[in-house]
Amino acid sequence: MPGPHIKICGVTTRDALDATIGAQASHVGFNFFPPSPRFLTFAAAPALAAQAEGRVTRVGVFVDADDAFIAEAVAAARLDAIQLHGKETPTRAAAVRAQFGKPVWKVISVAGPGDVAKADAYADAADFVLFDAKTPKGAALPGGLGLVFDWNLLKAYRGPLGWGLAGGLAPGNVADAVRGTGTTLVDVSSGVESAPGVKDETRIRTFCFNARNA
Repeated sequence: MPGPHIKICGVTTRDALDATIGAQASHVGFNFFPPSPRFLTFAAAPALAAQAEGRVTRVGVFVDADDAFIAEAVAAARLDAIQLHGKETPTRAAAVRAQFGKPVWKVISVAGPGDVAKADAYADAADFVLFDAKTPKGAALPGGLGLVFDWNLLKAYRGPLGWGLAGGLAPGNVADAVRGTGTTLVDVSSGVESAPGVKDETRIRTFCFNARNA
């Protein structure tokens, strides 16, 4: 399949997961951060995990969660990878990877050139980094706010890990993002929603089409 890998994040319903699979996304994100409008309960996770089985890679999204919480989510959602979207240090990321034996993705919040370089500290601790827009001070959520950062900051990036792009991506700008950065993965949440936490099937389809055909 041409083009970058595609992760539809914050999926909470069978219909949204059907749309994600139907649009040939490669990854689905299950959000385990309780304050988020996209929070997936442990009770609802097993049905979606089964629906995704063998069709799309299941990534669990966590914000400064402890081992017990991650363990419950890994079991409920049969996670294939663990995404750390909080202030987790390289030491914490390495500990999570060792504890659960799953690939670990670390989100790096970007506002300026110095932020991109922070990814290098995770070279031996994570398997993949995801560059996302830094949220404003005092924001209730660490992501999913539709914010974009300057993609030119990634043009010269040649880090030790594979990396992907998140933050403010939508059907209308994802092709430009792929062409402008050369990213191997694009990650979208609010950009394919009709309301916070409500995924829109047409937007998912259009996003995936535009990303692949960039």
